[in-house]
Amino acid sequence: MQDSDLGAILRSWRDRLQPADAGLPVYGFRRAPGLKREELAQLAGVSVDYLVRLEQGRARRPSAQVAAALARALQLSDAERSHLFEISGLLSPGPGEVPTHIPPSVQRLVARLGEVPVAVFTAAWDLLSFSPLWAALLGEPAPPDKGRPNLLRSHFAGRTLGSSGIRIICPEGSLEIFEASLVSDLRRAYGRYPHDHRVQELIADLTASSERFRALWDSGTVSEHQSEMKVVQNAVVGDVELDCDIFTVAGTDLHIVAYTAAAGSEAAGKLDFLRVSAVAATALPLGA
Repeated sequence: MQDSDLGAILRSWRDRLQPADAGLPVYGFRRAPGLKREELAQLAGVSVDYLVRLEQGRARRPSAQVAAALARALQLSDAERSHLFEISGLLSPGPGEVPTHIPPSVQRLVARLGEVPVAVFTAAWDLLSFSPLWAALLGEPAPPDKGRPNLLRSHFAGRTLGSSGIRIICPEGSLEIFEASLVSDLRRAYGRYPHDHRVQELIADLTASSERFRALWDSGTVSEHQSEMKVVQNAVVGDVELDCDIFTVAGTDLHIVAYTAAAGSEAAGKLDFLRVSAVAATALPLGA
């Protein structure tokens, strides 16, 4: 496989992906099929100049993080993702690592749920992707200095996932249940991926920094994290009471988290107001 094939196949994958499947608005006539370079660069979190250099063969060795981000943005199948890693001179993630690849069907689902604040997390609760309305409701997540935003790291450090500091309030008495459920779910992930270095590092860091996490981890409880009602304290619309549901994608262990409100309710009206500010945005994947 020649290095120049990387640019050619990236262009072919970009040409076949329809903007609607990526959650992008389509305005007027488009001269070329598929995504524009600017759109793919935005979805993958890379510069347009770097994408041009990859497609023209002037850059031939993307990092594993960039390759993973391109694979998600291009909605590649597992086989195509492995091929991308191979022709980039990279080792494809092994079966013992927590999956971070979002299947095309899940990407389309998230992109088309424009009326729902929705996000995709790994089995270890690293945030991979989120919808514009998620960002409007909870604040756009700011990538941390190390790795991806992680729900457990944020919670047990007393921080929020969103950069704006918007907080999520559990109903009275349920905070302890939420924390126990989250830690028990992490133990399930650790049981499936005991050799994943990111999971090992996460557990070690939280055990050293949080007495509450350490006590819950030492309890040895194993269970699946459950859905429940939450109250989001949003600076624009005030407190919003929403149902928070969690769905696990079979075969990938990915978690889809969605916030919804009953039609005609006060909370639904607040979501509609926030949706106006998010209507021109796109679904935003985070870098690997």
